[in-house]
Amino acid sequence: MFQITLSENATTKLRELISKNGTAETTYLRMYVAGGGCSGFRYGMALDNKLHEGDEVVQANGLKVVIDPNSLPYLDGSSVDYVESVAGSGFVVSNPNNWSTCGCGQSFSPKGEAAPDQQEGHRAHAHSH
Repeated sequence: MFQITLSENATTKLRELISKNGTAETTYLRMYVAGGGCSGFRYGMALDNKLHEGDEVVQANGLKVVIDPNSLPYLDGSSVDYVESVAGSGFVVSNPNNWSTCGCGQSFSPKGEAAPDQQEGHRAHAHSH
């Protein structure tokens, strides 16, 4: 069975955002993985109110979390936190399925794939997040 964990901070922030955009019954968190990012893949999250064929729906702290079938293997077992610091605030995904993350905190390389610096065409990069 697919599993996502939301921290107390993430749940509180998501409830706040959902209340501004709908209700917990009709609005949910869509998590996904997309190609790109400096490490090969990047995380994405958005509030959504539509289900698509093949979507997996799980409950986490009373909130619906939806993941598309292509993202399932990359996100299973992940946990989401919401952090606030001097550098900024935002959602952070901790993922047991990756072996490498970029310092930007928004991209990763999944286990079983070549290290980014071993992939052809990978060059040093800077971030302006």
